[in-house]
Amino acid sequence: MRLIDVDGAQLGIVSARDAQRIADEKKLDLVKISPMARPPVCKIMDYSKFKFDQSKKEKEARKKQRTVDVKELRLSPNIDEHDIQVKVKKAMEFLEYGDKVKVTIRFRGRELGHTDVAYGILHDFAQQVNAVGIVDKPPKMEARTMAMFLAPKI
Repeated sequence: MRLIDVDGAQLGIVSARDAQRIADEKKLDLVKISPMARPPVCKIMDYSKFKFDQSKKEKEARKKQRTVDVKELRLSPNIDEHDIQVKVKKAMEFLEYGDKVKVTIRFRGRELGHTDVAYGILHDFAQQVNAVGIVDKPPKMEARTMAMFLAPKI
């Protein structure tokens, strides 16, 4: 097996018995780094310290990961202009943070006959947030609601 010392120096190709003896003299562990290689590569190290460092690196990687959430904003077909502005401002905050936004318009009663108004509202909404977001999925009817998805610009 190919043996690597604690400081990373190559000790050459030695037998398994000699490698274990060298590791025992240094009061450290003999760890197989790549067992499928020809010859197998082993390293002399403190295995518990190695495991601790690995877990620390994994925790750091998990900390830096960020999941993309989908935030939902609900509107109605007879929404006022100022209320739309408030929702646009909130949507822009979500998009700047990196989240996706689902904008829905819920229809009640006879409002279902005026879906063209909702298309106009959602189209205007998309135009107002186009500085920070793009339309991921265009407006689409789903039962009694119309939904549109916005994604942050990259």
